[in-house]
Amino acid sequence: MTQITVRVDGVSYTDDVEPRTLLVHHLREQLGKVGTVVGCDTSNCGACTVHLDGQSVKSCTVLAVQADGSEVTTIEGVAEGGVLHPVQKAFHEMHGLQCGFCTPGMIMASIDLLKENPSPSELEIREGIEGNLCRCTGYQNIVRAVQQAAGEMGSHGTHTAPETTGAQA
Repeated sequence: MTQITVRVDGVSYTDDVEPRTLLVHHLREQLGKVGTVVGCDTSNCGACTVHLDGQSVKSCTVLAVQADGSEVTTIEGVAEGGVLHPVQKAFHEMHGLQCGFCTPGMIMASIDLLKENPSPSELEIREGIEGNLCRCTGYQNIVRAVQQAAGEMGSHGTHTAPETTGAQA
């Protein structure tokens, strides 16, 4: 076992993990962050996308020990004080989901895309989310949701995850 300390959604956790444990499994099984979905376990679907030190990553491709000392943001950590992140709100308003399985990863990838490119074209949105698969929607409303969020974030400034502190788990 290896001891790691990871800050997840603003709370610091110190845990013993097996060196082969994937970040997605650590988040779900040890920390209870079940919004991070296990999809394919092969990095093809993007359902497990989280932000690791501010960058979008597929958490099934990262070992928990590699995240030691890092900041992780999951889908549970993007809303502020009960107020949905503009991307979450837009996915809801624009019907950017059907079954919802891909939605956490799609939202996390979209947030990262908008951080890098606050005003993407439709093509840039499609390219920005291409590592996240959706089998239900046909992507039309997902693209519209990202466009709406870009407009919302552009007109009201950027939305950042809250800085919170918490007890060690």
